[in-house]
Amino acid sequence: MIAERVAAGLLREFGEAPAVWCDVDWAGPVEMALRDESAVQAACGIMHVHGRASGIPRRLGVDYASAVAGVLAVHGMLAAALARARGARIEAVRTSVAQAALLAVGQHLAVATTDDEWDERWSSGPRPPFRSQDGIRFELETLHPEGWQRFWAHLGAEPADVAAGWWPFQQRFATASCALPEALLGLPRRFPFRDLLKAAARAEVGVLPVRDDPGQPTTVPACTFRDLPGSSSSRPRAGGEPLDGIVVVESTRRIQGPMAGHVLRMLGAEIIRVEPPGGDPMRGIPPISGDRSARFRVLNDGKRITEADLKTAAGREELRELVAAADAFVHNWAPGRAERRGLDADDLARVRPGLVYAWSSGWAPLPWPDPPLGTDFLVQAHSGLAATEPDRAPSLLTLTDIMGGLVCAAGVLAALLRRERTGLGARVDSSLYSGAGVIPRTPAGPARLLERDGRWVLPDGTPVCTDLRELAADPRFKRALNHTTHVSPQPPWEFA
Repeated sequence: MIAERVAAGLLREFGEAPAVWCDVDWAGPVEMALRDESAVQAACGIMHVHGRASGIPRRLGVDYASAVAGVLAVHGMLAAALARARGARIEAVRTSVAQAALLAVGQHLAVATTDDEWDERWSSGPRPPFRSQDGIRFELETLHPEGWQRFWAHLGAEPADVAAGWWPFQQRFATASCALPEALLGLPRRFPFRDLLKAAARAEVGVLPVRDDPGQPTTVPACTFRDLPGSSSSRPRAGGEPLDGIVVVESTRRIQGPMAGHVLRMLGAEIIRVEPPGGDPMRGIPPISGDRSARFRVLNDGKRITEADLKTAAGREELRELVAAADAFVHNWAPGRAERRGLDADDLARVRPGLVYAWSSGWAPLPWPDPPLGTDFLVQAHSGLAATEPDRAPSLLTLTDIMGGLVCAAGVLAALLRRERTGLGARVDSSLYSGAGVIPRTPAGPARLLERDGRWVLPDGTPVCTDLRELAADPRFKRALNHTTHVSPQPPWEFA
């Protein structure tokens, strides 16, 4: 089973062999007969979300849910081993591929089930990657409308097409679709790739070719560890959760960093989330569930929120005070920002001896002096993960954002367990790129879909989800989901 191989590989890399039994099955608490990766992707919404861009449910080209389940197993075993070292009596942990799949589509599930009457406005249609005159397929990335406008202006695009393309391009992370005007998709074909690179440099946007080789990316470890000065141990464990008593300070944004903190919180840690003055802008992105964005809540509910302006000396001192009373610090700032702020690993280890300091980046440890934006679709393109798809295009389901956050959390757990044994703190580096390398490259062909009574099914009769609201209301998923003002996945582990 791929989940077991992924888990074993990570534990070998971390140098850990926790004396905790772990069971990974297909369905877990989902009351359906799910017997393989295709059935899980079909029933639990992955095919639906991945297929939005093409207008029909599609199987991912890799066994992604199984890979995620493997990392979840590592979380469970390391957390259980840490709890045992602190006096708990945990003998075994269980998780499942279905729970991993639900975690992967968690934000989409929340958006579909909130009562906010906001229209998500996603549609199938032509989408990146683009192609140059000399036949090079490439991905484009910018997070700002100014860069988008400048790039297309350099190519002579019509302003109306540029304006029409920005919304679906900007929203593709959220909607998993990106239907662009045909004129924009066709325009790069008039230019050799070298000219497109020049236009991208002038516009300050990222452009990377899509690798055609689906093999593993340049071999990099999922996480790298470096000892930090000083020593300490965890506080005594008082409650029932594996990480009870562990305090983690988090300064993160978007998906990757918050996902790491979310995993640690579900395992029982207290997460103190540091946001800029006025709060994270993601809080207000529709649809709203209760008083905050449904997407934001899926990854950040249950965290203790404080605000600090880290651009100021006073704000940085507030962060240091928080870290001084914490066990771990997690951030996904841009390269160089921690050093410029005086908040790098060695800086904070002087404040908190024995600290576990985790940086979750885009590309580390690739030796790029000036790396492009470290975002999901560029990483899929460059790592070869996109090449596992039949159309050789990155999935618009954010694969490496999710996996990057999960791998970061696994590194934090491994470092906390080691600190419990040795007293030593550590710096833990991981990235979207290193997370992409955790996903086995065994390209899978497209799943055969049949239509019965107006619904898609697999040949074995497994229903294919085409509506996440229906999935959320299905009683067979009841034990795997949490229902509040939106629906979200339950913690994907059971400890015995």
